[in-house]
Amino acid sequence: MTAAVYLAGTGLACALGLDLPQSLAALRRGGVPATPTTVPGGFTWPLHALPPAEGDWVRQLRRTVRRVVAQCGLPCHLAAPEMPLFVASSSLDVGFEEQAGCFAGDVQVFADLVAEAIGWRGPVFTVSTACTSAVNAVLAAADLIRDGAVPHALVLGIEFSNRLTLAGFGGMQLLSPDRALPFGAGRDGLVLGEAVAAMVLSSTPSRWRVAGGANVVAGDTPTGADAGAIVAVTRAAMQRAGVRAEDIDLIKPQAAGSPANDAIEAAALKTVFASLPPMVALKPLIGHTLGAAGAAELVLLLGCIEAGAWPAGDYPLDPTLDVTLAAQAPTRLRHILFSAIGFGGGHAALVVEDCPS
Repeated sequence: MTAAVYLAGTGLACALGLDLPQSLAALRRGGVPATPTTVPGGFTWPLHALPPAEGDWVRQLRRTVRRVVAQCGLPCHLAAPEMPLFVASSSLDVGFEEQAGCFAGDVQVFADLVAEAIGWRGPVFTVSTACTSAVNAVLAAADLIRDGAVPHALVLGIEFSNRLTLAGFGGMQLLSPDRALPFGAGRDGLVLGEAVAAMVLSSTPSRWRVAGGANVVAGDTPTGADAGAIVAVTRAAMQRAGVRAEDIDLIKPQAAGSPANDAIEAAALKTVFASLPPMVALKPLIGHTLGAAGAAELVLLLGCIEAGAWPAGDYPLDPTLDVTLAAQAPTRLRHILFSAIGFGGGHAALVVEDCPS
């Protein structure tokens, strides 16, 4: 018999604030404008950056990670020597390498730095699959818990300050010069963001259950969304969660503001759902936080539901897509489909259930 997997605690630092209450308060005020950020070559792009802090890159990272993990209320008895830590990131320690002017080492160096910051005693894993990193970290942690290998796990999604990522996306002409408009009539690209998010997964029952999930890689579309992969991963996630399309009450799609990918995603979802459930987009508020997005957006969304705050859109949608974004939380809200799409052809999805008390 496999164990069920629940969210036992969460934490968040993003452009809206350094903890979840601050973030929700800023959301209720309409959000925080993106910061114009200049990269080498003199190009300037909007960025949903973390609030400014003192100290060098490493000190800022350590301080932020500690603060976010502390929000989880992680009991000492859970942080046992066998409890695994999954560090999900796309940019890893690029910001440090920019500042120090040297190559720090392999990808595990970053995870070890994060683990050291919080005095972690258990095994440490790095998950770096572009924008699906944090969702894949949740899937890996959940598998260990379901199989009975461990009772608890900590997932950290981290996308910290650097200029290489911003310059790279700008060079690929993927960024909006103004703001992200997911499914919007005037959408013209992404706006990136920075975030650190934490989730404690546990076999101990609590309100939110990770009911199921899946990951599908479409190797023939390494830089964009693939309709077939979106359909496949959505159906696989629902099957593993034991739910049908009509059981999904809310969808948090990738919805990054890409002219092409948003259209592909909308069409693919309409293939799965005879009538699209309400949808919500979070990237206009915190930006696309890449490797951390699966954690940052899930923590923020669940926080919004619990606190009665809602990230309603304030821009016209593209009528050719025939989709809507919910102006308020659905009255019936038990099963949430949460999706992420990333470079390399990665398509990942989770079904999260609001369990009756």
